[in-house]
Amino acid sequence: MGLVSGTVEEAVAEAFRESWAQIVATLIGSTGDWDLAEECAQDAFTAAVEAWTLRGVPERPGAWLTSVARNRVTDVLRRRSLGAEKFKEVALAERDKDVVVTEPIDLDEVAMSGVHDDRLRLIFTCCHPALPLDAQVALTLRALVGLSTAEIARAFLVPERTMAQRLVRAKRKIHNAGIPYRIPPRRLLGQRVEAVLGVIYLLFNEGYSASSGADVVRRGLTGEALRLVSLLTTLMPEDCEVAGLQALMLMHDARSAARLDETGDLVPLEEQDRTRWDMGKIAEAVDILKGAMQKARPGPYQIQAAIVACHAAAGDVSHTDWSQIAALYQRLNDLTPSPVVELNRAVAVAMAYGPTAGLAIVDSLVESRSLASYHLLHAVRADLLDRLQRFDEAAGCYREAFNLANTDSERRFLARRLMEIAERGTHSSSS
Repeated sequence: MGLVSGTVEEAVAEAFRESWAQIVATLIGSTGDWDLAEECAQDAFTAAVEAWTLRGVPERPGAWLTSVARNRVTDVLRRRSLGAEKFKEVALAERDKDVVVTEPIDLDEVAMSGVHDDRLRLIFTCCHPALPLDAQVALTLRALVGLSTAEIARAFLVPERTMAQRLVRAKRKIHNAGIPYRIPPRRLLGQRVEAVLGVIYLLFNEGYSASSGADVVRRGLTGEALRLVSLLTTLMPEDCEVAGLQALMLMHDARSAARLDETGDLVPLEEQDRTRWDMGKIAEAVDILKGAMQKARPGPYQIQAAIVACHAAAGDVSHTDWSQIAALYQRLNDLTPSPVVELNRAVAVAMAYGPTAGLAIVDSLVESRSLASYHLLHAVRADLLDRLQRFDEAAGCYREAFNLANTDSERRFLARRLMEIAERGTHSSSS
């Protein structure tokens, strides 16, 4: 046993970020029981708090947690008296910890990919076409990332109770339909790729801008998303949207060093030190994007990557081709209509054609109430009102955004904006 820096709580939290997905994926592979896998994984982390406080943090926290979770599975199955065959399966899985196979190996899968990754298998299992698309994504975020039901509900902008019901139905469907735990053979990949890409991108976004908590960035999640999309390019090298997503995430990740200030707070794009962007990573992403777009099969991820490339090509915000970005957002909205995409288009329109033009789009979103609980809607509206010198209205919108924000960093950022606009309002009224 050895100690690592920081408190036990911090060590458990770090181990959760690093090991949750692998533990859950392994337990699902050995038992086929999603709820049992999550329950026993959670029990292992609970046990870690007490054990590590008494005896110190182990040298390999992930291995310790996996062993405890496996033992917990055995105990639960014994109490449930599921029969000798099930005990034999679990015992064999415990003995052979490197390879867990619950069904005959698909030779087509092995020959065409060479990819054997529990977490990627988990994603493809969650993304079976028998499940509704929103349930596929939600279930993967729960099993793979360990996001709470509340966090997933916020990502989907739906009530927590609604999301809980979706998760229960999805797990029941997998169990009742006997959906296999595997990466499907080549001929079936296309049925699931849309959902798989959606899951990986949501995973990246949760790491890039966390939906709640003190940490606005969770680098373990962004790294895992990039690893998974790289594996996916091995599986589907000719898929333009897989390449588009890889390019998109690489370009976002290239800006990570400039996104936080010395206190750990977010730095808006227009204020970032662009010399800190990883231009080598951006060049790699642009090459990937160009290769995909040459095939003339444009899709949402390629268009989003093209938008980020426009930002990357500009030396500063004043030289950004905002009209091109606005046009790309319009094309993206034509392909995948979304109020969030429309909000982003409003920002680009405001930068290209003035705050009044952008505000008209935002006000239509406010009237539709499609993003009523989305703090960025109110923050964008506040910024446009501020630029139009409608300071009192802007202050009200910033307060609304502050009340809806879920991370400490976002709240601090909005509080600063609120103070700044109050000063401008005071100065304007006195002059």
